[in-house]
Amino acid sequence: MKIRNIAIIAHVDHGKTTLVDQMLRQAGVFRAGQQVAERIMDSNPLERERGITILSKNTSVRWGDTKINVVDTPGHADFGGEVERILRMVNGFLLLVDAAEGPMPQTRFVAGKALALGLKPIVLVNKIDRHDAEPMRVHDEVLELLMDLEATPEQFNCPFLYTSSRAGTATADLAVPGTDLKPMFDTILETIPPPQADANGPFQMLISTLDYSSYLGRIGIGRIERGHVNVGDQVALLPIGAPGPVGDGTFEQARIVKLFAFEGLERAEVETASAGEIVAIAGIAGVEIGKTITAPDHLDRLAGIAVEEPTISVDMLVNNSPFAGREGKFVTGRHLRERLYRELERNVALRVEDTDTPYAFTVSGRGELHLGILMETMRREGYEFQVSRPRIIPREGPDGERLEPYEELMIDCPEGHVGVVMEKLGPRRATMLDMRNPGLGMVRMRFSVPARGLLGYRSEFLTDTRGTGIIHHRFFEYGPWAGPISGRSRGVLVADREGVAVAFALFNLQERSTMFVRPGDAVYEGMIVGEHARAGDMDVNATKEKKLTNMRTTASDEMIMLEPPREVTLEAALEYIEDDELIEVTPSSLRLRKRLLGGTDRRKLARSEKRATSEE
Repeated sequence: MKIRNIAIIAHVDHGKTTLVDQMLRQAGVFRAGQQVAERIMDSNPLERERGITILSKNTSVRWGDTKINVVDTPGHADFGGEVERILRMVNGFLLLVDAAEGPMPQTRFVAGKALALGLKPIVLVNKIDRHDAEPMRVHDEVLELLMDLEATPEQFNCPFLYTSSRAGTATADLAVPGTDLKPMFDTILETIPPPQADANGPFQMLISTLDYSSYLGRIGIGRIERGHVNVGDQVALLPIGAPGPVGDGTFEQARIVKLFAFEGLERAEVETASAGEIVAIAGIAGVEIGKTITAPDHLDRLAGIAVEEPTISVDMLVNNSPFAGREGKFVTGRHLRERLYRELERNVALRVEDTDTPYAFTVSGRGELHLGILMETMRREGYEFQVSRPRIIPREGPDGERLEPYEELMIDCPEGHVGVVMEKLGPRRATMLDMRNPGLGMVRMRFSVPARGLLGYRSEFLTDTRGTGIIHHRFFEYGPWAGPISGRSRGVLVADREGVAVAFALFNLQERSTMFVRPGDAVYEGMIVGEHARAGDMDVNATKEKKLTNMRTTASDEMIMLEPPREVTLEAALEYIEDDELIEVTPSSLRLRKRLLGGTDRRKLARSEKRATSEE
């Protein structure tokens, strides 16, 4: 059987998953008249809600006598760990670029990883049916990108196709409109080489991703590099280490219980599989990403999977607020620790460390979205916990200097808002790398900015640009420490007692603040109920009721009109809070609170800090 293994790489929302839908339809995976949901590969509820791919997934289509294994990859750099490991399974990739937006930061990130591994690209300029599409400009920008990423001459001279993933068409010439995806399938067969694998040697396979079945246990997924494997074969699982022959070290032996190949959207059970095929293997208990499975008499290890280090960390703590245990199912330190360490099995870009106390854990990841998706998944599973403000992970330079992570920030905004954007990024220590104005009313700016400087900026940016701006960022490099960066400019309103928020109290408070709670919400002492209009925190009574008297006047019974409260999402809360605050995350609520709930305790701490500063 002829095989091609390809990945689809693109920036968020450039049309990868929609294109995979059309590939499955036109290759005959679905029967005639079958009802199929849009973006069928985004099977995770969070992916459907947010419209982004979070987990890489395998599928396959058959075109003629060739089986094409397709891997759909996430487009966001925060999920780069997913991309880095699945690229080891493929021989080429489709680089999908929006015909209006052109190459974006995440396109550069994932394309750089794929080119460095020597994979063969096919460029698809997608969404050519957009009213503002400029496919020829984007064609040139992609060539510039390939030069910047130091593509080899063979990679640089790759084929270009112009596609519409929604319509399911592809063409090599813009003057000849496409009618289906046949040109793309033919280009894949001509350009992407078949797997270079020895079918006759001893069995060898690298585990690139994991799955779990309550019936079969852990399932390892990867590409067979050499030989063939049958159900019932005895295999050796080698620990992660240097590639090459393994000496007399210890290793685990196991028997393959089930073997699956990917056929369309299903996993088809097979009895045997040979080199070059992407398969899922069940029956090996200790299987982990990056480990090698080999024949027991040929202990030969493959190079492991290199994943970039995390740049941001948070503390996740057991919930100790007055409302702890009311809404969650898993609330103890043991539950939290087990769940976080279980996540490490498949989320290779994540790090979890124990702290001095059994009630807190340090969790490190690629960015706020990476950590936010983990927290959202856990709260939906019934976990209840608290989260601290994100902090960057510094490094030490070669001469002992302190380095911090910098992000490449790309902003598209209308010309009229350029001034306010640059004014806000100045104090955040941003450096402009380039600025382009194509003359269509939108300006594209590229900055290098410390990761600390971006915390809390997204919501400010959307307000400044009246919701018309687009912001994207990715990890750029470690650079010199940028110095102090100012935090939130406004204080918060802190509830001074436990009770239920009352409309009468909120009406009197909203003149000087933006509220986070609505009438009927339960509050407790130390909980943040709104944002103050000025700097400095203020203790307030959100439960104050209007006392009934036997005196009535026209003015005393005026109608209470409340503004809608600000919706607090997990990502917005992570950006918003300061070091002395926490987010309380439960399956049904998100609350902001102070670390020290008592007003007296907070004032004592502030006085002692002030005294310590003045003594220095």
